[in-house]
Amino acid sequence: MPTRITNDQSLRNAIGQLSTAQQRALAGKFVASVEHLSTDPRVARAVQVAANPDLPPQEVEAAYKEVKSFATQTYTACGRDADWAAQAEHFVAAAAAASLAPDEPDDSKAAWRAAMQARMAKNCEMILNNEGGLANESEKQYELAEAFMP
Repeated sequence: MPTRITNDQSLRNAIGQLSTAQQRALAGKFVASVEHLSTDPRVARAVQVAANPDLPPQEVEAAYKEVKSFATQTYTACGRDADWAAQAEHFVAAAAAASLAPDEPDDSKAAWRAAMQARMAKNCEMILNNEGGLANESEKQYELAEAFMP
């Protein structure tokens, strides 16, 4: 029976059971869910790299550095008043960078960080569109993770 993910704690637990490559692939799915909020090719490239476990580490690192640079560049947009599109793009870039980040010595998981950044991007989109009825990104992530689990 597949793992049922119904809240953030079960999402974190499921992510904790994944290898680095599996986490990267799941994080890429989280980013792909909000990818439409950025037109930058570095984000699209990060999604492609995250989905391909056969790429050499140096290619993953190069894509990470590119999208991390973009996330850093867009960070200044977060200080602008009410530029929700720019803020959403920053969070998408940050999610993409998290999906390709090298292993961290702490307990912070890349897929979890990508999920949180993707949710922030979705929140910006909801504010930008003045709508509260957009699909719940958390629930979408639970479904993505459930489908991903063995």
